[in-house]
Amino acid sequence: MLTASLALLLGASVPEVHNGRQRELDVRLPRIAADISVDGRLDEPAWQQAAVLTGFSRYAPTDGVTADDSTDILVWYSPTAIHFGIRAYAAPGTVNATLADRDKMYSDDHVSIFLGTFNNGREATVFTVNPLGAQGDGTLVERGATSGGGFNALQVGREPTDVAPDFVFHSKGRLTDFGYEVEVRIPFKSLRYQSEATQTWGVNVLRRVQSRGYEYSWAPAERGAASFLGQFGRLRDLTDLQRGMVFDLNPILTARRTGAASSTGTFDYSRNTEIGGNLRWGLSNNWTINGTINPDFAEVESDAGQIVNDPRNALFFPERRPFFLDGIEQFAVNSLVYTRRIAAPLVAAKAIGKRGATTYALLSAVDDKQVSFTQRDRPVYTILRLQRDLGRASRAGVLYTDREDGAYSNRVLGADARIVWKNVWSAQLQAAGSRTAAPDAGAQTGQLLSAVVRRAGRVFGAQYRVSTLSDGFDAQSGFINRPSVAHVRLGHSLTAYGHPGARLERSTFEVALDGAWTYQRFVHGDDIIEKKLHFNNNFSLRGGWQAGASVLVETFGFDDDLFRNVYVGATDAQGGLTYRPFTGRNRLGNIDYVVSVGTPNYRQFSGSAQFVWGRDENFYEWTSADIGWITVALNWRPTEQLRVTGTYDWQGYHRLSDNSTVAETSIPRVRLEYQLSRSIFVRAVGQYTADFADDLRESDRSNQPLYRKVGTRFVLARGFSTAERRANRVNIFRPEFLFSYLPSPGTVIYAGYGATLTEARAWRFGRGADDLTRRSDAVFVKVSWLFRS
Repeated sequence: MLTASLALLLGASVPEVHNGRQRELDVRLPRIAADISVDGRLDEPAWQQAAVLTGFSRYAPTDGVTADDSTDILVWYSPTAIHFGIRAYAAPGTVNATLADRDKMYSDDHVSIFLGTFNNGREATVFTVNPLGAQGDGTLVERGATSGGGFNALQVGREPTDVAPDFVFHSKGRLTDFGYEVEVRIPFKSLRYQSEATQTWGVNVLRRVQSRGYEYSWAPAERGAASFLGQFGRLRDLTDLQRGMVFDLNPILTARRTGAASSTGTFDYSRNTEIGGNLRWGLSNNWTINGTINPDFAEVESDAGQIVNDPRNALFFPERRPFFLDGIEQFAVNSLVYTRRIAAPLVAAKAIGKRGATTYALLSAVDDKQVSFTQRDRPVYTILRLQRDLGRASRAGVLYTDREDGAYSNRVLGADARIVWKNVWSAQLQAAGSRTAAPDAGAQTGQLLSAVVRRAGRVFGAQYRVSTLSDGFDAQSGFINRPSVAHVRLGHSLTAYGHPGARLERSTFEVALDGAWTYQRFVHGDDIIEKKLHFNNNFSLRGGWQAGASVLVETFGFDDDLFRNVYVGATDAQGGLTYRPFTGRNRLGNIDYVVSVGTPNYRQFSGSAQFVWGRDENFYEWTSADIGWITVALNWRPTEQLRVTGTYDWQGYHRLSDNSTVAETSIPRVRLEYQLSRSIFVRAVGQYTADFADDLRESDRSNQPLYRKVGTRFVLARGFSTAERRANRVNIFRPEFLFSYLPSPGTVIYAGYGATLTEARAWRFGRGADDLTRRSDAVFVKVSWLFRS
């Protein structure tokens, strides 16, 4: 009051203060024609006139409680940008802050700004900064996704932000005696928004305090609501936003020298220099056209190794290429669009826009001949997506995908909808049909049907899911985890909350029934091939600790398709081999136990681990086995600039008959990064994959060896490889080194080296006779620069 009175006496404007706890969520920002320096100090006159967002509430792990730490967010906008000033109060010595590469600062304290520029309660652009101004960003589009399934109980709360897209914005921060202060400038050129002269945007701000393990929200959002975005505040009456002409030109030069060991023992090198580029043209506030020629795959770090725990499921690797990441949220349709199918495009273009309540997205690409079925044609991809907003939080859409590859073709037409009602219920519905044509096989058709109904209540949660993929369904522009299956899942959860100050702050218990059929079994009413009953428990403890425990009771019916080409070999009276088709046990019974733990994000350390053990299916020989599965992740930040991340994945199968090892895989990975400045870092990555697969046998009956038929020959079966000479042991070491200069998205200089080495005995690293042998390596340089009009 004293400050306001003095301001009135001096003739200055009084900043509007909006207390989130008091639901003062309608904000009218001052428009100030000022050009300020983003220096991390909120001392320019414009900040004295800014609207103030205060009165935060706790959101995670529990909601509805006053925030333990105070936060003030100052907001105003100029003709060309919107400005946020962050004053975060904290006890001395409790703030976690490091220099970090983009999107690598989420283990620090941080503040996330959510802007719903179309004010539709369905999508938002997210800008995140840590106390030193290190940046993270992404998009959030609500689709009803949950973490249900697997070993995790159904969780209430917001869906995760997709941090893959990058946006140009400016930020700088500093630690202060009261906590920290950060200045953020988001240019309108980096946003798509409505075309109206006067408009309203949705807004919310989340603050993460690592020392407490809490997340605070300015808008008092409820975790049990079906929509997080639908609970935002509003920035009202924004006028005369001058985005200007948006014309981004991003030329890219990549030079690579690749070496590979030849069959004669020599090491042959090849050189390749490529010039490409991206173009982004903003036709209006809400229409953007992108084009690319010879886009860079951005392989500055190889995909982390994954362990196959079910050979029937394909492995998913995320998209990384900048061209495809821009606007990728508009093409996110469950399983039907996977842009990494476009392997090495020569040229691609896309257009994304919104008119009224309808969003339009079109992507077209011409791929390389090497990925063609014929090796002569260039596959052409066309993906069209239309979405329509319905009511307050619902949406419906249609999708068409087309892959033309000479005489081969694949087309998919689908429709989907997300319906939200009574604040806690939502339904995700999808139907699609495909037609695939091949010269020698004619045309085949198939259907996909899926329905998920979810209740996201604060205490009682539920999920009911039914999906079917017919035998002929194929989505060559998408990602089908496992074809020709029908799946039903029923899950119910109860969540309890501890009293204020309790050590156990939240616990969730879930019981889930899960069943899967092959599609033909489903349509003919035959028995379920997989039956699962999971008891899942998750716990959130004071200070940020997380824990989980599960019991998994499962049975698996024999999968004829998986073993269609497997035979049992036996020696006849004349000493020759005879082969009979392998038929495994009709049904395997399993019981597994799961324990997981996650530490808080301490200033210098954080970690997580998950352990699975018990009686599980041995997919290799179709019998029960003793299984172990360990996943560990550790993060060490000894200084403000140094980060060390380590992961370890191990899986082993042991026969019940003699305790021998059927298969074992170990993948340790260490990533060391030193941040010289906000823009410059050096990185070293080392990953070792030690894979062992025994000669397979009918271990629960005859103990005779198993063979796979390759053409007209029978070869010993080792794992699921169809190669004739797959070694029992494969040990691969991949070292990688990188220098990076990345001042902003689109402007980068990379220089790196990577190699692949093998050795006969694991973990020797060149000691003794089993030296590491270099199989391939590559040196590359990438230079990219963003020219923005």
